[in-house]
Amino acid sequence: MTLISNHSGLFPEAGTDEAGRGCLAGPVVAAAVILPPDFRHPFLNDSKQVSKKHRDILRPIIENNAISWQVALCSPEEIDKLNILNASILAMHRALEGLKETPKHILVDGNRFKPYKNIPYSTMVKGDSRFVSIAAASILAKTHRDALMEKLHIEHPAYGWDKNAGYPTEKHREAIAAFGSTPHHRKTFTLLKSQITLFP
Repeated sequence: MTLISNHSGLFPEAGTDEAGRGCLAGPVVAAAVILPPDFRHPFLNDSKQVSKKHRDILRPIIENNAISWQVALCSPEEIDKLNILNASILAMHRALEGLKETPKHILVDGNRFKPYKNIPYSTMVKGDSRFVSIAAASILAKTHRDALMEKLHIEHPAYGWDKNAGYPTEKHREAIAAFGSTPHHRKTFTLLKSQITLFP
């Protein structure tokens, strides 16, 4: 990973990323993080490249050392209404809105974003493996979303959300076929490979 947290030369700078875009159930969760310019940690990388053990270690380290951080979400209903791309961007905007300090520049993972309060921004493909502030945001988005899905699993244990976090695993699809959908499923997503009517 390129160890850069202040890519633009403007400070403070926020990194933002989301988790859960490809899930069948649950919200999309975004995080925004402003880190000190000299923040480094050997475990920090794209959350998909970091083990659960290391993600859980990193979460409090990031939260305790960040100048400011915030996590926000868009619900399944909002995803169905807006589409997943727009919902993901809205969740990022909500996370940015919750920061205690207004950034002078925003680093965004991916290649799609919408302007936020006229603050300059840069989209970065694979930014979560290139820039520490985006990597930190990816860790917070992932860990907070996983914790939420573990709580929802208690209400709906058949779907295995404590293990698959709502992603389209075989077990998840088998549970949908057997028990139908829940209020936490995204109605506009293809829940089964051979889609059937799951909603009244």
